[in-house]
Amino acid sequence: MSASIKQEIIEQIDKMPIDLQKRVLDFAHALVLSEPKSIPGRDLLKFVGIMTPEEAEEMAKAIEDGCEQIDESGW
Repeated sequence: MSASIKQEIIEQIDKMPIDLQKRVLDFAHALVLSEPKSIPGRDLLKFVGIMTPEEAEEMAKAIEDGCEQIDESGW
C-alpha cells in the first residue's frame, strides 16, 4: 500500500468518533482474514507424479460421488 493511501486512511479515521474507528478496525480485520491464501505453483511441483493416472481418476470419481450428498443422520 502506498504511503499516500495509508496517510489518507489515517486522516479519515482521525476525524471519526471512537465507535466508528472500532468499526473500521473490525472491517480491516475481516478483510485481512478473507484474503485468500495461495501457494505458488513451484511449491506444488513436488507432488507431480505422486499418483498414477488410475489413482487420480479413482480419487476424482470418489469426490464426485461424495459431493452434494446429504447424510441426514450426520447432523
